[in-house]
Amino acid sequence: MKQALHMADSGSRALSYLLGALCIGLAAAVYATSQAPGAIAQWTLEVFGVSFVALFSLLVFVSLFSWVRMGQVPQNRDFWLEVGLHGANGVSTLALTFTLLGISLGIGTLAEQELTPQTVQSIIQELTKHFSLAFLTTVVGLPSAAVLRAVLSITHQRQLTGDPS
Repeated sequence: MKQALHMADSGSRALSYLLGALCIGLAAAVYATSQAPGAIAQWTLEVFGVSFVALFSLLVFVSLFSWVRMGQVPQNRDFWLEVGLHGANGVSTLALTFTLLGISLGIGTLAEQELTPQTVQSIIQELTKHFSLAFLTTVVGLPSAAVLRAVLSITHQRQLTGDPS
């Protein structure tokens, strides 16, 4: 029972970090774009899609959960470092996978339609939509993965040296 409570505590903390980062990111986006939070959330789901957002959030949560566990269970910190690094690597793999998906969908759009002066505009709109998915998943995913890996590695090294700060 005690173990389950510790896991629930770690999950709660990791979720708090994830939601806190989401709130800060949303506030920054509202400040930068002057759009309502609902409009930003809708745009995010339209551009990235539910599957990317859900998988991205899950992998970030795994990394944050591992980061929290590293501090709570010192005897298992190497294990939790590996779990967290795999979660962070999953974020970068997800980003690159969706990049290739977006490019493939864009190329598929070209292959499916006949290119005439009348259809050029609609084809370019579809291409832009798919390439937007391709490049934005990379722009969001790779830096996020790098930050997660850095936080995990630096925390682990700090714990090994016994630095309490």
